[in-house]
Amino acid sequence: MTATLQGAAGLGGRVGALLGVGVAGDPAGFAALCGLALRDNPRRAHLVVSRVLGKHVPVAPEEVLGAGAAVGDAVAAVLGGAVPGLVVGYCETATGLGHAAAARLGAAYLHTTRRLHPGVPVAAAFEEEHSHAVAHALQPSGPVTLDVPGALVLVDDELTSGRTALNTVAELQARWPRERYVVATLLDARTAAARRAFAERAAALDVRVDVAAVLTAELVLPADVLGRAAAARAALPPPAPAPAGAPGAVVVHEGLWPAGVPTTARHGLTPAGTAAVHAAADTVAAALAPALADSRGVLVLGTEELMHAPTVVAARVAGRLPGVPVTTQSTTRSPVHAADDPGYALRRSLAFPAPDDPERLSRVHNLTDPAAVPAGGRWADLRADDVVVVVDAPAADCAPLVQALRPYAARTVHLVPVPVAEPAP
Repeated sequence: MTATLQGAAGLGGRVGALLGVGVAGDPAGFAALCGLALRDNPRRAHLVVSRVLGKHVPVAPEEVLGAGAAVGDAVAAVLGGAVPGLVVGYCETATGLGHAAAARLGAAYLHTTRRLHPGVPVAAAFEEEHSHAVAHALQPSGPVTLDVPGALVLVDDELTSGRTALNTVAELQARWPRERYVVATLLDARTAAARRAFAERAAALDVRVDVAAVLTAELVLPADVLGRAAAARAALPPPAPAPAGAPGAVVVHEGLWPAGVPTTARHGLTPAGTAAVHAAADTVAAALAPALADSRGVLVLGTEELMHAPTVVAARVAGRLPGVPVTTQSTTRSPVHAADDPGYALRRSLAFPAPDDPERLSRVHNLTDPAAVPAGGRWADLRADDVVVVVDAPAADCAPLVQALRPYAARTVHLVPVPVAEPAP
């Protein structure tokens, strides 16, 4: 059965109506988990926007961590409770999702990266097809390796064709063969044809590849969806304007992250390493809590691949400050089409030079004017007195990011520089 998305509250109902998109399988589940936005790409029409990922939309941190736990539970059900040998998350969107899933499973974790460390060999590299940024690299170091026994789990936020996952399997299987892989995701949106192609290629690789999904629902697109998308981009209003109020102050919090503790799983983390990250995030939250105690709203902003640690910081801040609304999301490399419409998922998009590479742009979506009356949609009323930015770059390199954020903090932008993840000896 197919249902339109016109009834989807808040996130993406407008796009569903403009494009004539339907959902087969579980339309109510899709509307609860996801919405739709438009891409600024003539070859691709839409972007699935997750309500629980903490990337494009601000989300309560416990919901983000809960989504990762749900992915972990789906994997556990497929594996019969066996702990996988390794969990691998895809950058940048699923770095936090994969880490939370690995933590739920009690497994070692590694995520792909586009931010290569010059002192670490690239163990494997592969392409993400149809993406704005295609190169993925794996740079494990220390106790986390790709030849570990047991099932290997690949975590992404959305599975549309499965080609990226199977490209990864092919690369890994050629060098470190194993008996089983699990592709884990929040949303399995493959068509019937894509499922057949997935099964045929997995069979050709002569390896078992299971899929573990929190939700299975297929998007049904009209044949002229690209033309409709172009018309929709023209029909929607422009992005929300920049705030007109006084910009917030800036406070830099140096040295809060404990020395010697990794900040990401870019080079791999054992379960003990993940526990150390969580303890360090709690240390940061304890130091920040006094400055945030009387805030009317706190947004904790991670930066691109650095998602899990900021989410845990946000969760720990929320636990220490009951009654203070705390949300989390992350900056991103991903460009989108923004439109100030209550039924649209991406109301505003802000671009700035990336702290780790000023030659390219990074972005943050859906920041809210702290003086505006909410126009509708549950993310639109999450105005922030305080924006906490957790970034793995020196404070001096973050000046463009901080200046861009100041109009969106009614009170203060708190910059928390943390170390870049270094390889284990």
